Amino acid sequence: MPSRELFLVAGGSGAIGGAVCDLAAARGFLPIVGYCRGGAAAEAIAHRCGGRAIPLDLTSESSIARVVDDLAAQEAVLTAVVLAAAPPLALHPFTEISSDEIATQLQVAVLGPQRLLALLVHHCFRKNRRGSVVGVLTKAMGEDGRSAASGMGAYVIAKWGLAGVLAALAADYPWLRVRSVKPGFTETRMLKAFDDRFLALQRQREAFLTPQDVASRILEAAVGT
Repeated sequence: MPSRELFLVAGGSGAIGGAVCDLAAARGFLPIVGYCRGGAAAEAIAHRCGGRAIPLDLTSESSIARVVDDLAAQEAVLTAVVLAAAPPLALHPFTEISSDEIATQLQVAVLGPQRLLALLVHHCFRKNRRGSVVGVLTKAMGEDGRSAASGMGAYVIAKWGLAGVLAALAADYPWLRVRSVKPGFTETRMLKAFDDRFLALQRQREAFLTPQDVASRILEAAVGT
């Protein structure tokens, strides 16, 4: 029996990442649950969906290189990568964004993903000239006449940076399937950064998404219906 194709999820120990792993397994892929701090959660998700948990710290070039070496050594083909990792959200006015905060956001959303994708193109995707990359962006970025979300400056800046990474990747490797999803408020731990009264007002305006809702969009972006 041929090996199951691999489906890497950076940030796989989170609510959205875990839901992606479940759906990927249901579609016949072998989920690779990439995690930074949530080792126990990643192992539980991997056990649940029949995948593998693997440390993937996007702030560490050595961690990124070890993951790519591991994947390149597998007989199975790497089909898709989902960039769902995000550091804890801090809410500040623009003038109060600290250098440490924005550096962390940029490392996890921009610098780490760029390095990861560059190595994966060289060592995994290029040999078959196929593969999918999906970045998890956010409605908080604004666009189409909507302003960006207030108070989320470092997070919004980093997500625009990730959009740039995806655009540059797609331009240089048109044979890759490069996509993004832009969910709004989703029932994850990130909501703990917000005041309960603010969240109540937002819920009145629009129903919040579930991690499974977002995961479904990610799978469709990665491999189609």
